[in-house]
Amino acid sequence: MPEIERRLRDIRGRIGAALARGADPRREVTIVAVTKTRPASVVDEVASLGVLDIGESRVQEAASKAPLVRAAVRWHLVGHLQRNKARRAAELFSVIHSLDSIPLVEALGATGRRLQAFVEVNVAGDVRKHGARPEDARALRLAALRTGTVEVLGLMTVPPVEADPRPVFRALRELLGELNRAGDGPPLRSLSMGMSGDYETAVEEGATHVRIGTALVGARSPTGR
Repeated sequence: MPEIERRLRDIRGRIGAALARGADPRREVTIVAVTKTRPASVVDEVASLGVLDIGESRVQEAASKAPLVRAAVRWHLVGHLQRNKARRAAELFSVIHSLDSIPLVEALGATGRRLQAFVEVNVAGDVRKHGARPEDARALRLAALRTGTVEVLGLMTVPPVEADPRPVFRALRELLGELNRAGDGPPLRSLSMGMSGDYETAVEEGATHVRIGTALVGARSPTGR
């Protein structure tokens, strides 16, 4: 069995077990395969195994890779997005996981393209991470509603590496509930949280999207190739 196929089978089994341990065992969890620094051939291999949601961290890398990918995949931007790259990102990606400021929301809205997105929340207040403050998440959601084209699916976070991720994931889920109780628009149903090292915990705490790179496609080489 090819290595990526073996890893994917293991990941799916672990997600299933994590769902069984959580409160909502029937929840659907989308695997976003993060293929940054990997060639287009890896994207096609992952897609051939049924994973069609592909994550990239940089607009420039996606722009050079996407034309080489043969499979019909759905591109997710999972890295930080600068406002001056909003138009190009809107052309390349279907889902943006890193809405973190009202100017960025407005820049994406100004492109006129219909996009789905997650508001990125820096739950832990980690100065090394991007993301809006929890108390600002509602304002970003309202800004997206005003554009008429940027549809917020839910919230995204990246916990500090050295900390227990469970409280962070739980806080994000609770924040989603608070936003839904505010009643500003259609219910938000999605949580993008969990990566290779903590996706099982994230699924237990309610993740609907897990962003998995190394655990699926292997570690990057020292040169990034």
